[in-house]
Amino acid sequence: MSQQRQGSLAVRVRQVEAGLRRVLQPILDEQGLAMDHWRIIAVIGDEPGLTMSEIATAAVVPAASLTRHVDRLVAQGIVVRRIDPDDRRRAVAALSPHGAAYADRLRAAERSVAPGALG
Repeated sequence: MSQQRQGSLAVRVRQVEAGLRRVLQPILDEQGLAMDHWRIIAVIGDEPGLTMSEIATAAVVPAASLTRHVDRLVAQGIVVRRIDPDDRRRAVAALSPHGAAYADRLRAAERSVAPGALG
């Protein structure tokens, strides 16, 4: 596709998503994870301390699925979940050191796709 051609945004988004999946899925497969998990990890890495509903919204993951996904990430030592010290009724999440290293690896792979895919 030439730089001059704009094309459909929907088509371009799907092309970027396909490129990301090709590069990221092998890394996610090492942990038995899916792209939904990566979006959750990315959101938590960008803004530690978000509530579960805030993570679901930002990661574009159904709230009904989020707890199950986060439980898996906690079990694998990628995410830590704690009670919010300011509001003990809420749980907040952050990346563990292992999770931060894993996120760095995924981000590096993501960066290798984005420049050409977004062109």
